[in-house]
Amino acid sequence: MAEPRLRTVNKATAPFDVNKFPVSLVHTLAQNVVYMMATKQSMSLEGNEWEQIFAECVGADWKPSNVGLDDVVLDNCCWGAKTVFGQTDIEHQNKVRLICGRNAVTYSFGVDNYSEVDPNKLGEMVLQIWNERVSAVRQVFKFVRTVVLVKSKDYKDYLVFEFDTVRYDPELYFNSKAMPIYMKQPVSLPSETTFIKRTRETDSPLQRMAPGYENYEALSVLFSAAFNRTLEELDGYREGDDLQPLLVCLAEHCFRAGIPEEDTVRWTKAHYRLPSDELLIRETVKSVYRSAKGFGKKSSLTAEQLFAMQMDEFMKRRYEFRYNTLTTEVEYRERNSFNFYFRPVDKRVLASITMNAMYEGVKMWDRDVIRYLDSDHVPVYQPVENFLYHLPHWDGKDRILELANRVPCDNPHWAPLFRRWFLNMVAHWRGMDKKHANSTSPLLIGPQAYRKSTFCRMLLPPALQAYYTDSIDFSRKRDAELYLNRFLLINMDEFDQISPTQQAFLKHILQKPVVNTRRPNASAVEELRRYASFIATSNHRDLLTDTSGSRRFIGIYMTGGIDVSRPIDYEQLYAQALELLYHNERYWFDSEEEAIMTESNREFEQSPAIEQLFMVYYRGAEEEEEGEWLLAIDILRRIQKASKMTFSARQASYFGRILQRLGVKSRRKTYGTYYHVVPLEVE
Repeated sequence: MAEPRLRTVNKATAPFDVNKFPVSLVHTLAQNVVYMMATKQSMSLEGNEWEQIFAECVGADWKPSNVGLDDVVLDNCCWGAKTVFGQTDIEHQNKVRLICGRNAVTYSFGVDNYSEVDPNKLGEMVLQIWNERVSAVRQVFKFVRTVVLVKSKDYKDYLVFEFDTVRYDPELYFNSKAMPIYMKQPVSLPSETTFIKRTRETDSPLQRMAPGYENYEALSVLFSAAFNRTLEELDGYREGDDLQPLLVCLAEHCFRAGIPEEDTVRWTKAHYRLPSDELLIRETVKSVYRSAKGFGKKSSLTAEQLFAMQMDEFMKRRYEFRYNTLTTEVEYRERNSFNFYFRPVDKRVLASITMNAMYEGVKMWDRDVIRYLDSDHVPVYQPVENFLYHLPHWDGKDRILELANRVPCDNPHWAPLFRRWFLNMVAHWRGMDKKHANSTSPLLIGPQAYRKSTFCRMLLPPALQAYYTDSIDFSRKRDAELYLNRFLLINMDEFDQISPTQQAFLKHILQKPVVNTRRPNASAVEELRRYASFIATSNHRDLLTDTSGSRRFIGIYMTGGIDVSRPIDYEQLYAQALELLYHNERYWFDSEEEAIMTESNREFEQSPAIEQLFMVYYRGAEEEEEGEWLLAIDILRRIQKASKMTFSARQASYFGRILQRLGVKSRRKTYGTYYHVVPLEVE
């Protein structure tokens, strides 16, 4: 036979919370101490005296025991009382030392000579005695506490506190390197249904004739349809004509639609084109309802209206749909199944929906399903907003800085620059700046197996992982621009593989605030919102080739692997970003930060061959130094002749910018810009 459950089990409560003493304790304690000191011959306050005083303070019984931990008893709670001398200023007492006896190892373990026993073994015996004492008391009392009275040397000042009396496990220790596991317990059950069998069968003609509608809405639809049908049949009816035929015809249609008699009366009275004479309406409706036959057998709804209602009821009962604005696809999940995640609607799904409808007797075809999914009956779903605007309040812990510090490097500016970039990313997700883009990208450089790509992927929470990609192809420009609207974070993996011919387009796409393009299968160009931010990884140092500078990258060389083992509290991470943005923290990079990035990136810049050859054959002239004033093309022609190398027209076009970046003095004349250089002797 099964044991019965008891309502009162594990519901016992303590007389008061730990250290939440009754208000009268201070007064009663002072009263008893003063009386005791006045009546005693010497200044002293021992443990047994403190037990009696505390028992009176909390209204408990003083019952000294051999165990020593349950001397004061109140209902299901007991206390062991201890006294100890404190410091000179006991208000600032932060710790005390308590010595507990009662059972010696001689009695408990039969040890006669302590000197022959290993001190560690002796300590284990003492702990065993203590633990057994605690266990013995806890078998009787639900709550076991120790109350301590700290007294000054002159017995004028006192401090009282208590704590739970517990067993001590010497094997317990704190592991500071333990990996925390982040788990979130929902505060309530999910609102969406999963595997819950719903019964839609009803005897109500209202629900049968207007499926998917609540009673009030069904009455409104059916009554309006009956009134329209009445006006169609009474084509010659004009305002001021006899109302009796109108009321009779209306009552007949309401009767066939299955509207209850009283509801027909009520809705007729409330209609602005019908009389408010309740007696006339009620008697007319009553006579029709008494003589007519076929209640609820024929609706006044048209076949098209009835089909639309049936389809709407079927789709909402069997499925849940949403239009994803990022993917521009309709997603679905079945309600009465174990499919918890939304999936895109494809041809197979369309066919399955159609077949399921036919099994239920709803004559739907593929085109009907497509028409429904393309309508506003499917709600709009914005993944970013859905995630950001359901975040909790920030708890005040800086998780952005902690995330940045997971990437080991020697760059002291990395953490604040990453923080700025992260805020910039979230700000553009929220649409705070539609005129500028998040054109700056962190660039993680380091050997293989440093978990660079894993870290990039970890920046997005699980709910937004579908909007991360590391496979962008800059040679397919139209697709790359569409990625700005489709994805939230784009990882330019193996950044050094981007060819020099794609660098100009890369610069263009990094600073592009909106996307003006035509979607696949669309007929017109649209202005699409940009969501994407960029991040990059590489195994090689010499990868930046922009001759105008590299202010768009936060380049760092990693000194070790990234810590990706610890979980990330994404809700608090992004809640911090929203909180900082709400308090107007700057999310864009200023000129000082751009200068820091440009200077830090110099170690990752790749010197073009044409620049290296210039340094071999020429140098910039110093002030007051005699040299030659030459056009950039003339210098290049001489270098080409001397080195026997051929340069393309594109290389020649930006050679002047290289000279300017090298700080070569220039002068603008009629035929172009001349540079002051000094030829070098080459062996």
